[in-house]
Amino acid sequence: MRIISGKYKSKTISTLKSQDTRPTSDKVRENIFNILGPVEGRVLDLFAGSGALGIEALSRGASSAMFIDGAGDAVRMVKQNTNELDEDVEIYRNDYRRALKAMAKRDRQFDLIFLDPPYHKGMAEESLKYIKDLKILDAGGSIVVETHKDERYAEEGYTSIREAVYGTIRINILKKEGEQS
Repeated sequence: MRIISGKYKSKTISTLKSQDTRPTSDKVRENIFNILGPVEGRVLDLFAGSGALGIEALSRGASSAMFIDGAGDAVRMVKQNTNELDEDVEIYRNDYRRALKAMAKRDRQFDLIFLDPPYHKGMAEESLKYIKDLKILDAGGSIVVETHKDERYAEEGYTSIREAVYGTIRINILKKEGEQS
């Protein structure tokens, strides 16, 4: 895998050789960022895996990125992949619920949030509820949710700006309800 565009274009991203991690393919990442347009502000890569989505956002202009994953191997991979970047990066091993609660206590908000949780475990819906209830998404911010194409979740409090299916993957870009792109 490689970074597609921006100042880190062509940087190789190492991925885990595991069934537990599904790196977002170059094609899907390219389509996500084509839809999002210019990237600015603070990024949260929740369920980070290799960190490819957050690194792509940094490459395209994000000011900082926080990477969260519950798996030690994934956290080590993100550290390896961000080691040579001259960026404002924070990397934590933590359960997504505890991580989101900790961010709320620290009044941390993000302009762009990537959610790519394990499929069919209800984590996308639960994460969206936590993000809304704890006010983690900044005004005007976006959430990119990656799930299996058959997985459904409540979008209460959000408006879907764009949804697309790529093979077995569904990408849904959300804004806070009442906000436009």
